[in-house]
Amino acid sequence: MTKRLFIFGLGYSGLEIAQLAKASGWTVAGTCTGADKAERLRAMGIETHLFDGTAPLPAQAMDGASHVLCTIAPGPTGDPALRTCASLLGQTRWLGYLSTTGVYGDHGGGWVDEDTPPTPGQPRSIERLAAERGWQAMALEAGARLDIFRLPGIYGPGRSTIDQVKAGTARRIDKPGQFFSRVHVADIAGTVLKAMTEPHPGGLYNVADDLPAPNSEVVGFAFTLLGRPVPPAIPWEEAAPTMTAMARSFYGENRRVRNDRLKRELGVVLRYPTYREGLRAIAELG
Repeated sequence: MTKRLFIFGLGYSGLEIAQLAKASGWTVAGTCTGADKAERLRAMGIETHLFDGTAPLPAQAMDGASHVLCTIAPGPTGDPALRTCASLLGQTRWLGYLSTTGVYGDHGGGWVDEDTPPTPGQPRSIERLAAERGWQAMALEAGARLDIFRLPGIYGPGRSTIDQVKAGTARRIDKPGQFFSRVHVADIAGTVLKAMTEPHPGGLYNVADDLPAPNSEVVGFAFTLLGRPVPPAIPWEEAAPTMTAMARSFYGENRRVRNDRLKRELGVVLRYPTYREGLRAIAELG
């Protein structure tokens, strides 16, 4: 079987997936938006094409791609890969799409799973749900298996609370009863690779760790790991006026995400089952 993966969007998660797939014997190609980054990725052995969503890729870019994954965020005009490159996807056996748990909307701190009806409230989450449905229609037309991966907050080396503490930008914000789910980028990559290789009918998966937690708890743990005094928590009412509109929007919704289907159907064993293992590993990198 040809194992050639094409990734629309070699960003933070896409590159992690590409590197794991390549290390596992896959041929990997994908897209990015900058020429300098494209050259760096090519030097890593990843065939890379420039793509900004305004024009289709040349047909040969996806020649032989047995598996296609999209990580690119949609916009008001829809998913850029579907909008410009749908005609290139007809021979693909597997399609994957990185979505967001934001499609569930606000649940007042309650638990959600894949059977929870999506009720997105944020414009970006409404666009994601529309993109999910676009990929479902594409998979049906192409006769391909489709997996949709709904992701919460993503962290990992270079993009974590540990990095924020070191940079002096971490704040312990206390909003009583507020929970956030999160996932380490390595567990996203491991899950996607499992989905590409394990026999299953295709489906919808929440890719989250086992322990939703308040911001103040996670930030406090990061300070402790680095041997620094834990600062006092800042009440939400005091912190909110100083935050960007985007940051405030994340606090406007409150839910805890279940990941049981991920383990049951794909046999995923999380490398970092909670933020504690994930942040500890990042801290040990120095």
